[in-house]
Amino acid sequence: MTTAHALAEAARVAILPYFRAAGLSADNKLDAGFDPVTEADRAAERAMREILAARRPEDGIFGEEYGHTAGRSGLTWVLDPIDGTRGFLSGSPTWGVLIALNDANGPLFGIIDQPYIGERFEGGFGRAQVTGPMGKCALQSRPARPLSEAILYTTFPEVGTPAEGAAFADVAAKAQLTRFGLDCYAYALLAAGQIDLVIEAGLNAYDICAPIAVIEAAGGMVTDWRGGPVHDGGQVIAAANPQIHAEALAILARHL
Repeated sequence: MTTAHALAEAARVAILPYFRAAGLSADNKLDAGFDPVTEADRAAERAMREILAARRPEDGIFGEEYGHTAGRSGLTWVLDPIDGTRGFLSGSPTWGVLIALNDANGPLFGIIDQPYIGERFEGGFGRAQVTGPMGKCALQSRPARPLSEAILYTTFPEVGTPAEGAAFADVAAKAQLTRFGLDCYAYALLAAGQIDLVIEAGLNAYDICAPIAVIEAAGGMVTDWRGGPVHDGGQVIAAANPQIHAEALAILARHL
């Protein structure tokens, strides 16, 4: 855990000089559409990789910007230096640094860090807590309630393909409140007991491994739309408790 926090601190130092800075530019990773990457993304991942090279040279690394580096320990660090680069470019403080430590079965420990607000959510190895402007407190996801009383989040209104969007809309029609945006910060809010569900599609491993660790440590669940493991990415449903997970999953299943 000490190394994970060192990574988060290094990422904060690398990223914050770029946030809301005049003239910040972005490259587009896509030929069609817009998937931005900035020098802040690259600088943060480089800083984290330098720490791992010094402290954990036997571990593997899988990062969004610089790909996979094989290891020999059986452990892999999964890094997303800025999850929510579109929000970062827009000046909204809802992006985050995602850090997960995985073994062959998935995430063991994770951090969702929001450097500008100064909030750090962590989960795993017996810990589930957030540290921020209000101090330190335990993370606990919401207790069971009907879907009709739930707050549901996703990042993009279209969710994914038209079929995936239709599945999400079916769940959203039965929820009390549906909101959009926030990227990884929505998963942090779920772990903190503020919302009930996050449903997304088309995620990569570096998008979801840290949220899995944090949410599960807080008492929630994260699976694919069939109820199986999702640490490799894809269609994701994160739920505050097994009951609301089952209710939403039954609706999604009708579209699979």
